[in-house]
Amino acid sequence: MTTSSSERGVSLGMPELPAPAYPDDVRARLETDAREIIARYPDSRSALLPLLHLVQAEEGHVTRTGMQFCADVLELTTAEVTAVATFYTMYRRKPSGDYQVGVCTNTLCAVMGGDAIFTELQEHLGVGNGETTDDGKVTLEHIECNAACDFAPVVMVNWEFFDNQTPATAKRLVDDLRAGRPVEPTRGAPLCTFKETARILAGFPDERPGAVEATGGAGPASLVGLRLAKGETAPARVVHPREGASQDRDGAPQGRGAHEPSPSEHLSSHDAPQDTSASDPAHPAGPAAEEGE
Repeated sequence: MTTSSSERGVSLGMPELPAPAYPDDVRARLETDAREIIARYPDSRSALLPLLHLVQAEEGHVTRTGMQFCADVLELTTAEVTAVATFYTMYRRKPSGDYQVGVCTNTLCAVMGGDAIFTELQEHLGVGNGETTDDGKVTLEHIECNAACDFAPVVMVNWEFFDNQTPATAKRLVDDLRAGRPVEPTRGAPLCTFKETARILAGFPDERPGAVEATGGAGPASLVGLRLAKGETAPARVVHPREGASQDRDGAPQGRGAHEPSPSEHLSSHDAPQDTSASDPAHPAGPAAEEGE
């Protein structure tokens, strides 16, 4: 007995129907915003990235309707728009949560506990990578390096930093997000929804009171090298030689040993007196025994 292609779930390669249009009032509003964006660039094609953020701010992800809109206002083909929208990971291709929770699992964050955080959050939320909780609040994903290695392991929510995380603090974070309780990033602007974030990334001002002033910049641990280069702090030795260490030909000691950081040295998840994954007994971040034991 044979089965039809439809029963087997096999596509016959029929072309998709055209993307549905935005309602007239929505399209008129988006066209006004699009003209403002396009006017920033000498070549209109350069406006595609912020326009994709604009349509993402409308629906929470980049839909076929949004890509058709971008193609129309820029006089591009939908294939050209799709090629860009599918290349960058900041553009979502399916419905997602109000809060994009990204756990850095790149090298340093991973060894400092990022892998443990990501595993526990999957179990805690009951979702996999790129999936959204049933209440539509949280989308979980693992992300690549976000240039915050001094504060590893790092979790980001809608691209705002939550530094020096542990599995326990990360679970409290997502629980607070789902419950609607106030959540403050470690540094940077106050948290807002993913749609609001997308509109800001499209280049429109953040009109929340105090948000711009709170944005700030890199954390102090990331800036210590710049401050040393400018002579703003006295140079400090980050490590001392171990007892009995050998010397090189010029009599300088060789080897490395731990020490208490001086006030002029930076504090980070590596040496700050903070609870990080490295101090979480349930999730050790390094070897079980010290070197030499």
